[in-house]
Amino acid sequence: MNPNAPTFSRQDSLKFFRTLNSRVNDYFKDNNIKKTGNWKLHLKTIVMFCLFLTPYFLILTLDMPFWLYIVSSIFIGIGMAGVGMNVMHDGNHGSYSSKPWLNKIMGSSIYILAGNVYNWQVQHNVLHHTYTNIPGHDEDLDAGRVIRFTKDAKWYSFHRFQHYYSVFLYGLLTFNWSITTDFKQMRNYLKRKLSYGEAKKSKILWTTLIITKIIYFSIWIVLPMVLGITWWKVLIGFFIMHYTAGLILSIVFQLAHVVEETTNPSPNELGEMDNTWAIHQLYTTTNFAPKNWIVNWYTGGLNHQIEHHIFPNISHVHYGKIAKIVKETAQECNLPYYEYKTMTSAVIAHFKHLKDLGTNPALSA
Repeated sequence: MNPNAPTFSRQDSLKFFRTLNSRVNDYFKDNNIKKTGNWKLHLKTIVMFCLFLTPYFLILTLDMPFWLYIVSSIFIGIGMAGVGMNVMHDGNHGSYSSKPWLNKIMGSSIYILAGNVYNWQVQHNVLHHTYTNIPGHDEDLDAGRVIRFTKDAKWYSFHRFQHYYSVFLYGLLTFNWSITTDFKQMRNYLKRKLSYGEAKKSKILWTTLIITKIIYFSIWIVLPMVLGITWWKVLIGFFIMHYTAGLILSIVFQLAHVVEETTNPSPNELGEMDNTWAIHQLYTTTNFAPKNWIVNWYTGGLNHQIEHHIFPNISHVHYGKIAKIVKETAQECNLPYYEYKTMTSAVIAHFKHLKDLGTNPALSA
């Protein structure tokens, strides 16, 4: 791990996490249920893969009009995001199943979503979940110069318009994964000697990345062309698929951490954070649309980001139940529990925050 990484306080005078963890454990024990996924997740896995792959097979086998080809590509993107949020996400957190081999299989679904297991686990499980919203450590806050996600980032004049143009860039998320991001991340992470779980040799990781990329592009670009689909149709469909998935995933990710309420705390000169890790999650994370079952079902419980960040080892199918416990415990300790009642209000809050961050700091000081 990076020796310059911040450390969290171990002084929890409120006994927040100890109390919360005990109550959540009691919930699972009293109800005699496992913390991992259940039949609801297994059924959803089938639905999401069908939504993802059925339009693809129809494109390969039917001579459909161009407009239907575009619609099918959009549905593939919707299914792609759904598999990522519901199946791959739980799998790579080890919460899909109590069986490690099944978690590995489900986590490996990222390879047909354009990503890479090693990169995702380091970037998401290690950097994002550990150093949530800490500038310079949580890479989810790093959009280069094009978008300013925190007040710590350098301001450029074009940021005045970021609340307008950012939504168009959000759709490029998974497209960039497939083309460049994975290669840049692997080089960076291996150089920094970052890993999640048992470290693997760099040769194995690079070989896996290259082979899986070849297979990926063979499935989504080469095979359709071989079967007779015009090359420009294939490329357009590929881009639309990715743009749809990228837009969905980006919006869901941003609503949880880039809004006015959440903070971007930095360590002191000794590299120490003010709060414990669990309390830090409360200040840097927000929920949205907690009562909307459609949002909750489709996003894999990522609208319950507070619960997910504090208990990433618990499957998302349980977040709705333990949310009440987390909220009540936070309130008892006079700690924040941020949430937007609807997804619409969260989306508005996010882009309003982007507008505020796009204002020239010299004028707002």
